[in-house]
Amino acid sequence: MVQKLKLEELNRIDIETFKKVEKIPLVIILDNLRSMHNVGASFRTADAFLIEKIILCGITPQPPHREIHKAALGATESVDWLHENDINTAINDYKRRGYEIIGIEQTTDSVMITDFSIDKSKKYALILGNEVEGISDEALANIDTFLEIPQLGTKHSLNVSVCGGIVMWEFAKALK
Repeated sequence: MVQKLKLEELNRIDIETFKKVEKIPLVIILDNLRSMHNVGASFRTADAFLIEKIILCGITPQPPHREIHKAALGATESVDWLHENDINTAINDYKRRGYEIIGIEQTTDSVMITDFSIDKSKKYALILGNEVEGISDEALANIDTFLEIPQLGTKHSLNVSVCGGIVMWEFAKALK
């Protein structure tokens, strides 16, 4: 008979160990998100896949906050993060550090994520944009590549945290 595992049977690492373990070379940049749920869910997914850091840009809500914590379930304590007022400052900082800047956005130059080859020798910074407006217009010219998730239904977009989870998983699989 199949039984669900108890929490203690999952053998998860603690926060102190998480801080010391090698992360995948992936940074998540949240550009002017409004929803604390999306921020919290992004932290929780970043924890699950050993993401290096989250950069909260512009008006993106910052921990500590009860609404972020409800979705993050403590991941704001494990995942490194910082706030940057200007998205282009964050982008340029990571470009200088040798990261390829990837915007997750539907543009005239988007590549389907299924057609994009993730290079294990590279470091990446993924930008997720505002729930309504997407990535800030002023950031578009500083982004190296735009990726899009194929969608087959009637809707033209995914929730930011769902999109982030899909993309983080694709990069985590390839980079780990």
